[in-house]
Amino acid sequence: MRISHVIPSLDPAAGGPPMVALRLAAAQAHLGHEVSIVSYELPGDQTAFKKSISSIPHMGRVTIQQMKPGGRLEAILGHGLLRKMTPLLERQDFIQIHGVWEAMLRIAAGIAYSQGTPYVVMPHGMLDRWSMSQKRIKKRIAMTLAYRKMLDRAAYLHALNEDEVGPIKELGITTPSQIIPNGVFMEEIEPMPAPGAFRAKCPQLGDAPYILFLSRLHYKKGLDYLAEAFTAVAATHPHAQLVVAGPDGGVRQEFEQSICNAGISGRVHMVGPIYGSAKYEAIIDATCFCLPSRQEGFSIAITESLACGTPVVISEACHFPEVAQAQAGFVLPLESKRFAQSLLTLLDDSDLRDTLSGNARSLVRQRYTWPKIAEQTLACYQQVD
Repeated sequence: MRISHVIPSLDPAAGGPPMVALRLAAAQAHLGHEVSIVSYELPGDQTAFKKSISSIPHMGRVTIQQMKPGGRLEAILGHGLLRKMTPLLERQDFIQIHGVWEAMLRIAAGIAYSQGTPYVVMPHGMLDRWSMSQKRIKKRIAMTLAYRKMLDRAAYLHALNEDEVGPIKELGITTPSQIIPNGVFMEEIEPMPAPGAFRAKCPQLGDAPYILFLSRLHYKKGLDYLAEAFTAVAATHPHAQLVVAGPDGGVRQEFEQSICNAGISGRVHMVGPIYGSAKYEAIIDATCFCLPSRQEGFSIAITESLACGTPVVISEACHFPEVAQAQAGFVLPLESKRFAQSLLTLLDDSDLRDTLSGNARSLVRQRYTWPKIAEQTLACYQQVD
């Protein structure tokens, strides 16, 4: 089968969709299919990007086709994209579109439809109630004028969890949904780094237990809740530290000011974005992972933490109830007090951490690896008439 994935950006700093597109494509290619990715070319030197994908298993089997970005008319209206993208999407058996609100995705869907090529749209949580409430009027207009047709003509929508389906139906979209989660490549994690590697790079931590936040520093990730929760933790637990890792998505300064106002700046360590083995070193050394997000599709960082055996404390808005069902961590309402209580429980109870750790590892290996996810996507492709 010839499969093409279309995504606006492959920048790791753009969040989950690039990570998902790259790894799903690699897993499908490993199963013997001819897979390509169509995306805009990243600005500047490509060395960092090439390094970031070099560790992805089977990535060498995927063809990456990058287009040079055009001007404002192209970005907003798709002017000129039909000519640029048509040769890249010819003779495909199936096209997977990652995201919603980009002209290039709408044009790709139109090309697929005109060629009689079935396509699927993977919204990555972009049609969630919280997401639709952001720039609400602009999105409603865009939906009516352009993007509803893209969604209506899709063979199906690739939803990441059951909670994503309801809000899609509320928008009046009748296209069927298939629920297929994200995963991890265990080959990227195992053999796991030796414990202590991250602490050696961050000696100010010493032997103190630390909570890890690993995501973009964006409003929707709930860093304001994290600041409140850790302020309460720090007042009760004299040694606990907080490590915040990820690129700035617009709220770093506000978060740092909150921590400074609370008088705990010395216990919060801002380490910037970390990728590859450095990321897993940070996860393995952490006492727990925390993500009090306002909205997630299906967080790769949560899944990677579980795979490493690190218990997680996450919000219900992460749409990962299986964590609580498997007793691999805490899934909580978005209340800073509840987060503080659960974080303190994990910091103080090593037996509980050990139990959650074993359950976390089992959960991922049984249900959330990319080879299993790729098989599910291919089965769905083949069911399309």
